[in-house]
Amino acid sequence: QVQLVESGGGSVQAGGSLRLSCAASGHGYNCMGWFRQAPGKEREGVASIRGDGELDYADSVKGRFSIAKDSRTSTWSLSMNSLKPEDTGMYYCAAGPIWACGLLTSTYRFWGQGTQVTVFS
Repeated sequence: QVQLVESGGGSVQAGGSLRLSCAASGHGYNCMGWFRQAPGKEREGVASIRGDGELDYADSVKGRFSIAKDSRTSTWSLSMNSLKPEDTGMYYCAAGPIWACGLLTSTYRFWGQGTQVTVFS
């Protein structure tokens, strides 16, 4: 069993930056991702990183967000720059097997409780 805990959410003015972190305990995953869910909308993939370092980003965040991992501490992060009001939502980290890597919510096995990100104009 893998437990995930997010941190780093908050409120920021448009154009600002935030960095989210996810701490994992347990084993059995080799793909790590970030997802978000805005009120009234479905959860969507934001970024993922495989154990071998392969990256994937949603088109809406390319060039603004960056995912990274630290295997030594079993943590991964999402650095978010040039934030927009449409980036507002609950952000979740997720983990799963390497074949699950990507931006589909259905393929991830483990999920955190989420951290709120609010971007105001």
